Amino acid sequence: MFTLTLLSAVALFVDDRLLMGESVWVKPMKFGFAMGVYGLTLAWLLSKLSKGRRFGWWLGTVFAVAGLLDVGAVTYAAAHGTFSHFNTNAEPVAQTVRTVFSIGVAPLLLITLIIAVLVLIQRTGDRAMTRALRAGLGLAVASMGVALWLSNSAGATPRTVTDANGNQVSMKGGHGIGDPDGNGMFLTNWSTTGGDLRVPHFVGLHAIQVLLLIAAILGVLATRHGWLRDERVRARLVGVAGLGYTGVFAALTWQAKRGIPVTHLDWQTLIAFAGVAVFTLGAGAAVVVAARRRSVSPTDTVPARVCSAVPAHDPRATPEGLGS
Repeated sequence: MFTLTLLSAVALFVDDRLLMGESVWVKPMKFGFAMGVYGLTLAWLLSKLSKGRRFGWWLGTVFAVAGLLDVGAVTYAAAHGTFSHFNTNAEPVAQTVRTVFSIGVAPLLLITLIIAVLVLIQRTGDRAMTRALRAGLGLAVASMGVALWLSNSAGATPRTVTDANGNQVSMKGGHGIGDPDGNGMFLTNWSTTGGDLRVPHFVGLHAIQVLLLIAAILGVLATRHGWLRDERVRARLVGVAGLGYTGVFAALTWQAKRGIPVTHLDWQTLIAFAGVAVFTLGAGAAVVVAARRRSVSPTDTVPARVCSAVPAHDPRATPEGLGS
């Protein structure tokens, strides 16, 4: 996948063919990078399973094959200068791509769901890491569910567009809501003229990397701050981050379904984001304050250690012995 990303990046400067204003190789580059990052994370996660490791190996293998088929179909369409998604033409390239998608897309969702269940029923690290993995995989499953909406997001009205070869392509559905094809942002091509479900799909799919990074940062900070050394505190902070991330994902999905571009958020969406921010910061602050209070509160550990240093049978343990 990363090799495809590199080759596609080079092809951007070698091949001047365009699909709706952008290079035909932008999509394979994005798909290769996204699938590579997600696949690398999944491979690392499967190595951490304490139960069902053999089953996990088979799941990972099927996921790799399905991912190769899907990204391969995108690359195949790009090499022929035509659209991979929403293309209803009867010509061979479009038919091949649709057939591959019908085989390869479902296993990606199903396997991610099964792996999420495997992680849910066992611990794959300390509490913070386990919570990050569970929340991240849950959001990944939700993001793939959002991806299933994409085919119907722009309605059933067909339209005709021109591919990189000057041929007319019949399209049905689209990424944009309100404007099926949209006028995309740089590189991401997210619509700036309507809602775009690719935004929450991207955010949810990569939640696991973000939450694992937060867990890793908290682990590093724990070496300097004593109140973070309790893994329960770190797990609670990761949990708060996961809830906040879920709120952002839900708000982005709601905003996109209403046909609002991510570059021009309306006041309802801004209020939703503000509510998520207030909740996340408030809950995180509450966890931090409680943890710091526990770390500095007086305890009887020192007297207990002093008293335990004197054996119970020692004469000095009695008032007379202490007096002498």
